[in-house]
Amino acid sequence: MRKFLTLIFIIILLVLAFLWIKSCYQTPEKKTITSGEQASTSTKKDEDIQRYNLGVRKSQSGNYGPCDTLDVKEYVINNYPSGTYLVDFDQTLTFNVPKSAVVYYKDGSSQYIFALIARSKPGKRYIEPKNIVGYDQSFIDLDSTNLGTAFFYLTLFKCEGNQLSFIWEAPVPSHGGLNRMYLEKWAYLGTPYVKIDFHYARGIGHIDYNYFLVDGIEYPPHLLMTYKGINFKRTAANINSDKYPDYYEFVYFDTGKKISLADSIAFTWNPKDSLYVNTRNKHQTRPY
Repeated sequence: MRKFLTLIFIIILLVLAFLWIKSCYQTPEKKTITSGEQASTSTKKDEDIQRYNLGVRKSQSGNYGPCDTLDVKEYVINNYPSGTYLVDFDQTLTFNVPKSAVVYYKDGSSQYIFALIARSKPGKRYIEPKNIVGYDQSFIDLDSTNLGTAFFYLTLFKCEGNQLSFIWEAPVPSHGGLNRMYLEKWAYLGTPYVKIDFHYARGIGHIDYNYFLVDGIEYPPHLLMTYKGINFKRTAANINSDKYPDYYEFVYFDTGKKISLADSIAFTWNPKDSLYVNTRNKHQTRPY
């Protein structure tokens, strides 16, 4: 009888031990996450992440001051809808730290900042800034909806009283593949313009969106698109000697084995219709 009770006691101990071990390794209960809680669409999560990253950058920066890049980032967080970001340039080397897409410009005693800002398409998945920058990301136009659709804007800020003030913004007609942004001068009139360079992997080339400050820096710029690839090319030119840049469109014969230049066609800007017009065929026009 004593042996029987001992056996029962051992069995009970083994059962309790098994139940305890099972409870320790039990799979956590699966929670349902609504679309509003997803990191890619949650307003609060997106803002929290941006503010946290900004705080880290501020704590690590030894040269933080008014109207600098961190101020621009904070301005975007405070004044734009969620899913909006100050983007970075493409990395020139694999391990270097990418630089924010800002260009500083001094005009007399006034300090201006050109910034490239990307907004997510309203009501859709928020973009990830890393998915719209770089050579491989120029393919995003083929599948932009799955990764979110980015809308770029060249934005001008002015530093007044150590604070940023918004001046204007101009849309950039591309969704991905950003490379760099430069401030240059037009050789013909010395007009300053901002060149935004995008990779174009499908054509093994690049597309440049050139924003000419034809009426002064505080007025919306004039957009001219130029590009160059293996069998396409467009270059800025002065054709009719007005304040607006014109361009030459080059035509190539491409047989698959050989590429040869066939012709170049001049387009001039028509301010009345806000269109570029083919000088040989007035019915062929381009918006930029």
